[in-house]
Amino acid sequence: MTRRKPWFLPCGVLLLLMASISSRAMDIEPYVQQAVPNLVGYLQVDTINPPGNESRGVAYLSSLLDQAGIAYESVESAPGRGNLWAKLPGTPDAEGNTLPALVLLHHIDVVPANAAHWSVDPLSGEQVDGYIYGRGAIDTKGLGIVQLQAFLALAASQQPLNRDVWYMATADEEAGGFFGAGWLVENRPNLFANVGYLLNEGGSGRRFEQGVAVMVEVTQKVPLWLRLNASGRPGHGSAPQVTTSITRLVRGLERVRQTEFPVNVVPAVAAMFEGLAPYQDAGNRSQYAGIAQAANDSSYLLGLRLRNPGAHALLRNTCSITRLTGSSKINVVPAEASAELDCRLLPDQNPEQFLAELSQIINDDQIVIEKIMGFTPATSRTDTPLFRVIAKVAEEQYGAELIPTVAGGFTDSHFFRDLGITSYGYSPFVFAPSEFTGVHGNDERISVDNVTQGVATFYQLLTEFTVRQ
Repeated sequence: MTRRKPWFLPCGVLLLLMASISSRAMDIEPYVQQAVPNLVGYLQVDTINPPGNESRGVAYLSSLLDQAGIAYESVESAPGRGNLWAKLPGTPDAEGNTLPALVLLHHIDVVPANAAHWSVDPLSGEQVDGYIYGRGAIDTKGLGIVQLQAFLALAASQQPLNRDVWYMATADEEAGGFFGAGWLVENRPNLFANVGYLLNEGGSGRRFEQGVAVMVEVTQKVPLWLRLNASGRPGHGSAPQVTTSITRLVRGLERVRQTEFPVNVVPAVAAMFEGLAPYQDAGNRSQYAGIAQAANDSSYLLGLRLRNPGAHALLRNTCSITRLTGSSKINVVPAEASAELDCRLLPDQNPEQFLAELSQIINDDQIVIEKIMGFTPATSRTDTPLFRVIAKVAEEQYGAELIPTVAGGFTDSHFFRDLGITSYGYSPFVFAPSEFTGVHGNDERISVDNVTQGVATFYQLLTEFTVRQ
């Protein structure tokens, strides 16, 4: 169901506008201060996927937009699977033109959390020692609230914009995005007709001993999710057979487990490692700077895999065995057994060729490989006005270098890159290594300082890129 709200400015916003100086600079402090309570409220909304129930998150975000008097629309792709968008319209120039629009995207759904392993309720939004705890604090409700607060401040400033600016919150990213971003691309293509740029999850600042680096995701490994279906003669568990569906599957999986796919340092990964080299310890600095050569050293690769499995995964295709299904009873040998693999391919790989190679590795004609999900590879260029603005903000805010990066995981950005939209993974946060461990893990949290500073940083980025000069 679609909702439209009238555009108006509340009295508080009018007072802020009257108080602004001639340069139309805004006092964004109220929007900064409201970010933390708004995030706490958002974290308390249960949008765990499955089943998602993102319409609950849409209702919450709608209430914040209502309070600010911002028009928005929302739609369900399926019962309970809500998506929302709002637009600040650009002001045409003398020729009646605006620049390609910018979308601020985050996903409403979050992954499950086992409360038994958390120090607080995962849906509490509890604040402890300067941190806000909750599933989605980083991935990606924290980003969504920071984007929203900067978006609201930009609206309140009433500055003429050189382009439309969209705020968009979608469903189902954690399960592939087919009820969210993918659904909107297919069913609401008009929303993206004049979009040139998109900012999404996937990159952030990282604090090293040597300083801060701001990482912007420009491409990602391509997910190829597979199911291996093994068949064999069923029977009773008391009479072991030589070969069954289970033994076939175990043997095939062991071959996959033992396979180390060839090292393949693609240019985007080489550039990422080179950019990160100055922030490494002395023992890794030269190897990062020349990762293509260092990756030929099996001892170095093993050490990297132990220290930083995420970095190691960017140097080759990978497959993780994640799910197993066999008999429904302990004493029954099943006719069929299956396993699921989370394979991730480098952006230059051919998925069909990879499937053929995997079939040779398994080497069993009674195991059928079924493709569950796969995306197309795409890379966003860095020689763009938006990338230059992000670099300028990173330098001014943190004295930081901007490093284009490759994500080992996937985000919804691939849907938009397929449309030719320049899409960057960027969040205005700076994390110490220990702060990022809670993503999809226990005690996910984000610091209050990151949230408040993030609003100011994101607002600066928006004004630099969207305000008509």
